[in-house]
Amino acid sequence: MTTTFPAESWLVSRGIMLERGPRRTLAAASFVNMVGSGVFMLSAALFYTRSVGLSVAQVGLGLGIGGLVGLLSGIPVGWLADRRGPREVYRLMLIVQAAAMAAMVLVHSFWLFVVVVCLTELAGSASSAARGPLVRALAGEQPAKFRAYLRAAVNLAASIGAGLAALVVQLDTHAAYLCLVLGNALSFVVSAVIVSRLPSLPPVPPPPGTGRWIALKDHSYIVVTALDGVMSLQGEVLVFALPLWIVQHTDAPRWFVGASALASTFMVVALQVRASRGVDGNASAAQAWRRSGWAFLAGMTLIGLAAGVPGWLAALMILLGVGVHTIGEILQAVGSFELRYNLAPVHAQGQYSGVFGFGSGLAGVAAPSLLGFLCITWGTPGWLLMGGVFVAVGQVIPYVVRWAESDPLRSR
Repeated sequence: MTTTFPAESWLVSRGIMLERGPRRTLAAASFVNMVGSGVFMLSAALFYTRSVGLSVAQVGLGLGIGGLVGLLSGIPVGWLADRRGPREVYRLMLIVQAAAMAAMVLVHSFWLFVVVVCLTELAGSASSAARGPLVRALAGEQPAKFRAYLRAAVNLAASIGAGLAALVVQLDTHAAYLCLVLGNALSFVVSAVIVSRLPSLPPVPPPPGTGRWIALKDHSYIVVTALDGVMSLQGEVLVFALPLWIVQHTDAPRWFVGASALASTFMVVALQVRASRGVDGNASAAQAWRRSGWAFLAGMTLIGLAAGVPGWLAALMILLGVGVHTIGEILQAVGSFELRYNLAPVHAQGQYSGVFGFGSGLAGVAAPSLLGFLCITWGTPGWLLMGGVFVAVGQVIPYVVRWAESDPLRSR
């Protein structure tokens, strides 16, 4: 018999904690994973340059190669998860991620760095594809709410990781950076142990006559994936473009870089689950995307116009812009989650998750160059143009979703 304590009951009733069971277990594994990854992601560049001794150009080239190579593993590993069971494949991929991350402490040259980064990216992409069927299978009666809860949880974990990363950066020693890398590797191991507590989910047999690589033949889903990739560029706006914009082109205080990031994170944690209410199908997901496009345009306009105004006004405009942009991010995430799973056949969730990861993966590779040119080099007009692109995608997606719903593949 499971004992539920009053404090736990209160947290569950308020939506702060999930009820005991597989969904809470998966959320816990995701939380631990992201704490470790958050620590590493925010200080990885310093580890590579200050501890390993690589140049900034070498780090950028190596990460770009690794990002492209990582895209190759999602589809085949997703297919394997569909056929062999997502829990088992996801757990294995977490162990591979742990081993690849631990190998990072052995890096002492550029080419060894490239090899290890390719391994970590391959394992990361594979892990994400294998996790997709688990999220779909365990979502319960309110799948949008559960996915939103997972996103809020990982954002909270990322903020905790950022605080730990700040301590490592402050110490700025070789030993501290090694602890950072090994700590991230340990987080993968702990996540794998937690995942072991999930029930083993039997594969869903495909309908007769279904080809092996069905996702690659689903043209409408590939178009949705491409549009999601364009929309995913918004995730790099606040992480990559905004800090450079604040420091190089506005009179806002430099500490506003950290403040704006924290404000955005807190908004996601507080509002992501609430924003999922009412998004319970493809049509409502498409409308959430459409609204997000207008929010991105409004937020990026405010940020882009912050150049050339007094510092206090620039800070106010940036804060408002970040807030509106984050609302768009929350809406886009809700719509993206819904379409990613709803438009994929039950028997091929892993394979489709691998395909869907292509869009955001390519966006992550292209974002620094594209946003650097548009938002930083071109300036205010670039911010407005990028916001216009998001609006255009938001207007197109409802028509693409209707096309996808009418696709004969959707009936299998």
